[in-house]
Amino acid sequence: MRYTTPQRPFVVAEIFPRLAPLARAATRLHPRPGSPTPYDSSVGGPLLWPADEPWPHCEAQHEPGRAKPLLSPDDVRAWRHHRRACEERRRIDPRGPWATPEELAREKAILVGRPWPEGPIAMLPVAQLHVRDVPLLPRPAQSDADLLQVLWCPFDHPEHPRTALFWRSAATVTKPLATPPEPSAVRFESYLPEPCLLAPESVTEYPNYLELSHELQEQLGDLSRWQAGAGPALGSSYRIAPQERYMDMLSTAPGWKTGGWTRWGLTDPVPRPCPECGREAEPLLTIATTEWASGGESWAPEDEQTHPTPLLPGSPPANFTMIDIARGYDLQLHACPVSPNHPHIELIQ
Repeated sequence: MRYTTPQRPFVVAEIFPRLAPLARAATRLHPRPGSPTPYDSSVGGPLLWPADEPWPHCEAQHEPGRAKPLLSPDDVRAWRHHRRACEERRRIDPRGPWATPEELAREKAILVGRPWPEGPIAMLPVAQLHVRDVPLLPRPAQSDADLLQVLWCPFDHPEHPRTALFWRSAATVTKPLATPPEPSAVRFESYLPEPCLLAPESVTEYPNYLELSHELQEQLGDLSRWQAGAGPALGSSYRIAPQERYMDMLSTAPGWKTGGWTRWGLTDPVPRPCPECGREAEPLLTIATTEWASGGESWAPEDEQTHPTPLLPGSPPANFTMIDIARGYDLQLHACPVSPNHPHIELIQ
């Protein structure tokens, strides 16, 4: 399917012209559950990985913590399968049993957990993006790479999974790896992405309110300017703090995306210099918990408001990938614009 972000109620740069030169293109990825192949752009799908190239492993120490039992990737898949079956049974017969005795026994066996893994941990595929599908994907300077692959270690480092980025030319992978290794366990089941296909869509973004100049912030807080430019489209709920209209609906898009502007909120904006060369790192990929938050339904695609995509059992609103970052936040990856060999930056917001 194609997904279309509803048109914004007005063009904010026409009301505040100083925003116009700050516009940036971002690509909303719109991941939805599917069956991707190694040749597709995907979240949580198989990677187009060369058979003769070692699979990435995390060599760091992983300290056991107090958490619910560890599950293997296959345990998580089986648990989700059983939950979906229970949800479907309840939908068909609301008064019927929630689960069969066999399903309850299977879940009980799954939740016993797995031993804490020892040694290097095989990384999990998080995202694969082909430039043919995401033409605006920010690529390394002077590079002919057309495929970005993102993996992570499914354990906290210290508060979220550690990511690894790989750029390559898809045409050079003539013999893909058929069966990549998997970790014996994951820290939380929400660190195993549900396989999703993508429906990329280009949108226009403007900086987070906190990144704007003091003058622009004052203008966005001036109700008379909004009334002159937007009229009733401003909405009565924004009369006291009209700048919140900008923050909620007119600046940065929620959900999985590439490029655009950084979404701040958990912290104030901070510099993101490349650890290697000092150049300011640029937004590359946002790994989101939800496609839109409660109260942000204006970002839900028009197609989905008419024909909603079913959510997986136990999901928070619009959590199609089953990923949960730091209890509902996003993991934003910033990359050096100079070299793909320079380390990237991870930012929780």
